[in-house]
Amino acid sequence: MEEYKAFQAKGSVTAEDVRAMMKDESFYARMRNYHRALLRSNISGSVQGNGDYRVSGTPLSFAGNNSNNLRGGQSQRCDGEIAQDSCKANPQDPHQSNSTAPACRDAQGIPLPVSYDYDTNFYQCRPLDVAATEPELKFADCNALKADATYGKYVNFCDNRFLASAGKSVGYLCLPDPNKNTTNVLVASPATGVITAWVNPDQSANLKRLDRCGFDIKTDVNGRPTRDGVWATQRGCVQREGYVTTTVQPYWSTTTETVKVCAVEAQDRAMNPYTGESCETARFNSDRSCGCGDKMRRCEITDVHTARVAAFNEEPLYITDAVVRNDEPYFNILTTRRSFVNGPLAEFYKQRQGVGVFSIKSPADAATLPAMTYANTTEWASYVRDSTHSGVLTTPAFLYRFPTQRARVNEFYEAFLCKHFAPAADANLPPPDDACNRENNLARRCGCNYCHATIEPTGAHWGRYAERSALFLSPEQFPRLDVKCRDCAINGDTSCGGECSQYVMQAFDGDGANSLGLLKTYLYRSADEEKNIEGGPQALVKRMMETGDLERCTVKRVWNEFLGRAMTAEEQRMYLQTLSQDFAKNNHSLKGLIEQVVMSDAYRRID
Repeated sequence: MEEYKAFQAKGSVTAEDVRAMMKDESFYARMRNYHRALLRSNISGSVQGNGDYRVSGTPLSFAGNNSNNLRGGQSQRCDGEIAQDSCKANPQDPHQSNSTAPACRDAQGIPLPVSYDYDTNFYQCRPLDVAATEPELKFADCNALKADATYGKYVNFCDNRFLASAGKSVGYLCLPDPNKNTTNVLVASPATGVITAWVNPDQSANLKRLDRCGFDIKTDVNGRPTRDGVWATQRGCVQREGYVTTTVQPYWSTTTETVKVCAVEAQDRAMNPYTGESCETARFNSDRSCGCGDKMRRCEITDVHTARVAAFNEEPLYITDAVVRNDEPYFNILTTRRSFVNGPLAEFYKQRQGVGVFSIKSPADAATLPAMTYANTTEWASYVRDSTHSGVLTTPAFLYRFPTQRARVNEFYEAFLCKHFAPAADANLPPPDDACNRENNLARRCGCNYCHATIEPTGAHWGRYAERSALFLSPEQFPRLDVKCRDCAINGDTSCGGECSQYVMQAFDGDGANSLGLLKTYLYRSADEEKNIEGGPQALVKRMMETGDLERCTVKRVWNEFLGRAMTAEEQRMYLQTLSQDFAKNNHSLKGLIEQVVMSDAYRRID
């Protein structure tokens, strides 16, 4: 209001006044908001952070779907009462025979179970209580039940389970769940004496038996031994490893206190020592031999995920801010290799964090990235990305927000060319039985071709960036044709060991049959269109710079931003060409364009 009154008293606003206002931080804040809306820079709903790579609690532990592979049950944690390397000192169920773990670790140092609980997906577990009405539960603890002549037969299924409200393990009697059709048919084995298993009289059923729980994780559900480097939890059992204590803090920690971590998560291996499979891919969280890595770098907590998403959202806005603030040619926002990181992003790239949650290749050699601590969330430092990058168009925020080649093309056309894809008003479709309707190539299919004849080859400019991720598919790692993938596809092996997800592995037409083993982005592309793949988004921007569409669209958007409405047809006739030409002549200065718009008669009329 004070600023308004000052200019009202002055009587007029000059170009010098406008330039002075464009040096104020409030102007740059407005431009950041303008670009946030233009780029729709928000990937909060685009990244699948479902929690399977997060640790929480004390001890720090996975507690997601991956716990099925590690411990035999979803959301199951390790045993926080037993130290892994003192696993024989304090067995959880001393009333049972063979209650002590035979070993704390295997020959490669991989943590083995130190305790077990019965899985409530199969068993009904009820607490022992001397005041209980059921006679089989009227015991103070499992030792008392064991000594009873009538109910001592259940001793192997008397389970000391950790009860959070009590802060310790208490006795539960776990018997096959009588409320489930799969378990209420099981009978005790042996029929007399101490029970060691529950057997289904119908041996054709899927669930044939449930044995008493133990420490074995090297036998599969069919009773066969697993191969080295593969572990199988016992059906009906949750088999927990213990915890370790360490003074090495997780990368997100700001304290120096000793940390308790589940023994599996505390490991730091680069690969499974038996199979050679990598621990640096998304599979690490279900491989018992991997762990979270040094300082828990492969894992995250909820606050870490939130901080990373926020940082990725801000990165393109720092790119645009630098261009506007330095009065560089505006379309540098689409081509510059300069970018910015804060602490969470610098650590993310340098320490190769976020495995399994984000699929992103470091945009520059780790040694060239600014050195910043994870906790430094508010300071941003610039650096130069490698030659594959192109302004905001290759930032994780853009690639995740617009996850397919078609979505990326659509956003580019809408945001920077002010064009929308729609068939012509007089477009016609052939009869339904026309072969054109069955064309797999959308650039040729009837009706679809009105838009996709442009979308498909233009999308190839992002062909080296994987869809639904921000991973750059380097030619060295992802060649145009992969012979192994081709041979697998020809032999009908469409998965090929999980190595060929980026390649054409099935044929749905003649072109597909001739493209087996080809990187998907090359499918249906002509020789000229393949140049788009190798040229990347930079080549697209360069081509569009020759049309004048980028300038005209920017004029329209700036007009809309500062006048609060779109250009009328008459205003386009009066101003659009002149403003666009002056914008180009003035080295594409956005500040210069804004100055012209706010000094125009239309702006001053405030109509």
